[in-house]
Parts: sequence; structure tokens; C-alpha cells
Amino acid sequence: MPAVTRRILPTVLTAAVLGLTACGGAEPATPAATPGPATATPGPATATPGTTAVAPSSGAPGASGDAARPATPATLDFTARTLDDRPFAGSSLAGRPAVLWFWAAWCTRCRGVADDVAAVQRDNAGRVTVLGVAGLGSGTEAMRRFAKDTGVAGFPHLADDDGAVWRRFGITSQEQYVLLDSAGKVVHSGPLAQDELRRRIAELT
Repeated sequence: MPAVTRRILPTVLTAAVLGLTACGGAEPATPAATPGPATATPGPATATPGTTAVAPSSGAPGASGDAARPATPATLDFTARTLDDRPFAGSSLAGRPAVLWFWAAWCTRCRGVADDVAAVQRDNAGRVTVLGVAGLGSGTEAMRRFAKDTGVAGFPHLADDDGAVWRRFGITSQEQYVLLDSAGKVVHSGPLAQDELRRRIAELT
């Protein structure tokens, strides 16, 4: 072997060995992170589709129930029929002042004050209930004609021909008034001049 070849060969072999070592070696692995306890970030709860979350009740039992209604005053514990044959409950008068006007169809004095009573009703509508109570053997047809002819048909009237409502309030003669306060208490019973009627109503309201 020539001397030149003997000098070059060791050099080539050494380079080849070094090249193979560099290509075949794997890079050192990156150290794995040390495992620790898993932590979850709290978040709003999600409801299962099709369900509705129900908040717990914070009110006391029965707190949302309706308040008990007060008992009907004894004075208003009655029923009757109106001139147009509709049922009427005395309890409907509770809650605001009321004027009960007792009249008879054949009474000339009742006819004479009918316009004034109708005006009182119009002037106090929404504040005072005015209710006519016709009786003393008038007869329903005569009562209806009276209400129509005298202009008092704009407020309700009871057809009390048997006198049940009259007796309840102790009325024995026509053209008298019973005034009730908003609690159903009788504050006047008897005849009244029209100016006095208006004054009493003003006191009630």
C-alpha cells in the first residue's frame, strides 16, 4: 500500500465514525413535568337540558297566601232582588259609605225628592253607594215605573215588597234614609232634608 494511502485512510475512518455517532444519537428527552394534584376552576353550574333549577323558598310558610277577608257586618248580612230581578248581596256595600233611600211608588213626597236623590248619587259616584229600597206594597211594576218616570233608574233599587230589608233596618215609613259608614255601621236612620243629606255624606267621605 502506498505511503500516501496509509496516511489518509485513518483520517477518513475517524471522520466516518464521528459522523455516524452524531446522526444516530437521539436528542436528550425534555424532563416531564412533575405531576401534581388536579385543580378545577369553579364555574357556574350548568343545568341538564330539559330541567329547570328551582331556587329554595326563603319566605315563611303561608307568607304569600291571601289575607283573610274580614267577616261581613251583621247589618249587611242579607240578600234581595233588584228592580231588574238581579240578585243583590248586602255584603257588596262594605268598603265604602252607603246611603239607603227607602221609598214607595205611591208616595208623593218620595216623588218630590227623587230628582234631588238622583243628583246626590251623580255628585258622589265613586265615593258613596246610593241604593234605593222600594216597598210598602208598591208592587214591582209600579216600582219600575216610578224609577223610570222620576229619573232615579241610574242607580240600583231593591224590590223589597215583602219588607224584609225595611225590617232589618227598622224602617216603618217611606222617604227615610239609612247612612252606613265604610265598615257597615249605621250612622243615621230616619228622615233627612236634602241639604242635611249632603252634609252627612260629606262627613262620611
